[in-house]
Amino acid sequence: MFGVIRNSLFGSVEGWPCQVLSRREKEEVTYEERTCEGGKFATVEVAGKQFDEASKEAVLKLLKYVGGTNEKGIGMGMTAPVSITAFPDKDGSLQQKVTVSLRIPSQYQDNPPRPGDDSIQIEEREGMTIYSTQFGGYAKEEDYVNYAAKLRSALGSEAAYRKDFYLCNGYDPPMKPYWRRNEVWFVKE
Repeated sequence: MFGVIRNSLFGSVEGWPCQVLSRREKEEVTYEERTCEGGKFATVEVAGKQFDEASKEAVLKLLKYVGGTNEKGIGMGMTAPVSITAFPDKDGSLQQKVTVSLRIPSQYQDNPPRPGDDSIQIEEREGMTIYSTQFGGYAKEEDYVNYAAKLRSALGSEAAYRKDFYLCNGYDPPMKPYWRRNEVWFVKE
């Protein structure tokens, strides 16, 4: 039921349960349509900072939470991807606000431990259908903005998806230098 992502540095990491519905290539962009399960997520919102700085700050808080800085002192293990909700301006640049999320590991979905940091919220989210494109390297704001533009162009006006935000996803720890996986997700309407 749950996907497992192999990572040579940290063993297995629980993946967000998604199913590929279709895979297409258009304008030299390969993208997939997937359905992804809902569930409980730990989230942190950071505003007033550039995307890369805000993302790093929020990710560190979430890593501490899943690492044991919670009411039960439990190291829950890591899930992937780390998902950053980005809010684009009309010109395609990103606003100075992000919401970073990690899906709570499956064994803690029913009763996740309360975070020790008040800036971390536990949210229940519905399942969703997404359009996704993948790229490698150490992803920064510029990369996510560029791949979002490529995905937008490939989808054209045929696809209905949310325009007020998109998800910037990273699957790998920072110490992994090669074969990194990053994705941009547009949520289908």
